[in-house]
Amino acid sequence: MKFLCQILAALLLWFFIACNNRSVTSQSKADSESRGVVVQPEQTDEDMAPPPAPKAVTLSKITPPRIVKDEEVKEEETPAQFNTEDYDHIVENRFLAATQNPLSTFSIDVDEAAYSNVRRYINNGSIPPAGAVRIEEMINYFDYTYPQPQNDEPFTVNTELSECPWSPEHRLVHIGLQGKEIPVQNLPNANIVFLIDVSGSMDEANKLPLVRSSMKLLTDQLRPDDKVAIVVYAGNAGLVLPATSGSNKTAIKEAIDQLEAGGSTAGGEGIQLAYKVARENFIKGGNNRIILATDGDFNVGASSDDELVSMIEKERQSGIFLSVLGYGMGNYKDNKMQQLADKGNGNHSYIDNISEARKVLVTEFGSTLFTIAKDVKIQIEFNPAKVQAYRLIGYENRVMAAEDFNDDKKDAGELGSRHTVTALYEVIPAGVKNDFIGKVDELKYQPAKSMTAIAGGDELMTIKLRYKKPDGDVSKLIVHPVTDSHLALANTSDNFRFSAAVASFGMLLRNSEFKQNASYQQVVQLAKGAKGSDTNGYRQEFINLVQAAGSLTVKK
Repeated sequence: MKFLCQILAALLLWFFIACNNRSVTSQSKADSESRGVVVQPEQTDEDMAPPPAPKAVTLSKITPPRIVKDEEVKEEETPAQFNTEDYDHIVENRFLAATQNPLSTFSIDVDEAAYSNVRRYINNGSIPPAGAVRIEEMINYFDYTYPQPQNDEPFTVNTELSECPWSPEHRLVHIGLQGKEIPVQNLPNANIVFLIDVSGSMDEANKLPLVRSSMKLLTDQLRPDDKVAIVVYAGNAGLVLPATSGSNKTAIKEAIDQLEAGGSTAGGEGIQLAYKVARENFIKGGNNRIILATDGDFNVGASSDDELVSMIEKERQSGIFLSVLGYGMGNYKDNKMQQLADKGNGNHSYIDNISEARKVLVTEFGSTLFTIAKDVKIQIEFNPAKVQAYRLIGYENRVMAAEDFNDDKKDAGELGSRHTVTALYEVIPAGVKNDFIGKVDELKYQPAKSMTAIAGGDELMTIKLRYKKPDGDVSKLIVHPVTDSHLALANTSDNFRFSAAVASFGMLLRNSEFKQNASYQQVVQLAKGAKGSDTNGYRQEFINLVQAAGSLTVKK
């Protein structure tokens, strides 16, 4: 009888535990469903097996149901999207006292990538990061009507001086270079290697498909005596098309159409192979150039900036130039492509749509691909009797040491056929009160410099330029003095006022400490009055962009 009672007690205990377990599970499921989460409890051996023989049961064998948190489901359903775009930090040029720093030296820059990239940001509804706003590239995106050279010089030097729109008590100096226009039929024969990134990161509509369309536009510009080869790289590099005559456009386009994206990015290996192919087909006295199309996201082999730059610096000695076309968003490596183009004696453009591809590769075909002067440097000497202080607007990554101007071993920028290059200086006239220049104690071991100019009269400054022929090693000097003409802003050229508008816009985007009284409304008014003929509509597009940026700023 005692034994029978023990069995009944064990059965009752087992029944109580089983019911309690189902109750907990049901409650957990109800709680989870109330939060939109359905949970299946883990099943134990006891759940699956028939009732055991009556014996002692321990609670430790019962596995509680796992409750899934809302955060876990959210992470699984919406994986995080990362923006890994890279831009170098820019430290803006400051005002320098003419007595302490009479010389300002820099390399020209014909890159245009910053403007189209800024446009992409604004059109997508956001203000670009400060590192993406390189003001000199924004200014040089636009053409200016300077006179063509009338002698053997490859370019003309043009200057204009007036009041500064965003600080009327200051002066603004406009310097413009105009490259000689060489008719396409007279340009030297071209040996071009398309170096195309076909890695997995290029598998987006605004990357490889746009690259294919861009390369076909360029193919249509080729002449019969030009030749093109195609090198691609992903996990490895390979030759897709050997050097082919520009007359065989069908074969070139068919090779382009077959390109597909996939794999990692061995950019360094691709660059090496492209230079090898270019050397094998080198045209003496011709235009030997590699055109790299990529988002810049190298991750296999030689991929660090130092490795790639060292490789490019070595290869450029062969007389082969490297131009870079940037594509895409989200992982765009602007800083890496800037360095490659600068060290490769080429230019850098950002292609955000087919219209930009047409501008760079069709409209500006000669200036993009055919160099008429290389290692072009500018050095300004300011007259301290006229100039208290000055500031170079933009060109932060192009500033050079004063002694580099006369050193022909120092690399500088290239100027293409029909290219224009524009630079602006904001000048604080002598005697004008300002908060930009601090006081410096007089030197103990050197006599104080005289504030009176030894010579110069009405000269505000003297511009000196050095350049080399595309295949030369010795530079030639040009000297151009500038006098203060006291021209009113309303009487300046469209070139002056439009370039000032672009510079002011760049300072607003960067929230520059030197923007002073600049405003989006002032930029629009200045640009509208300086549109000129605007054949391609680029200046009107700029005005629309400024208005859109102003609206975005108001929303913030």
